[in-house]
Amino acid sequence: MELTHVVAAIIINDNKFFIAKRAKDKHLEGMYEFPGGKLLKNESHEDGLKREIKEELDIEIEIKDKIGEENFKDDTINVKIHYYMCTHKSGKLTLNEHQDSAWVTKEEFKNYEFAEGDKDIISLL
Repeated sequence: MELTHVVAAIIINDNKFFIAKRAKDKHLEGMYEFPGGKLLKNESHEDGLKREIKEELDIEIEIKDKIGEENFKDDTINVKIHYYMCTHKSGKLTLNEHQDSAWVTKEEFKNYEFAEGDKDIISLL
């Protein structure tokens, strides 16, 4: 199975992190994640992340720093997820692809079931 590169935004505001619940009928449905998605061919991480967040949440973000990456493989996917700290720059947040969302503190992460990969990056926050 070919490796797919994925970018994810860890959006922080007032010491709270934005998390989103994966849509029904999607791989890992119902799990929480940091939003993002697959890079297009020859697309930079920054351009891909801005595009994905605009598509999924209808907002503009400012990308700060890359904080890490995680590999995840199962029977369906083989991905390397690149995580970036971001802030909400403009726009009204709208869930176009997720079934729910929350702004949570680091301490509240334990109350949500995260998709593999995203679980591991939490320790770096």
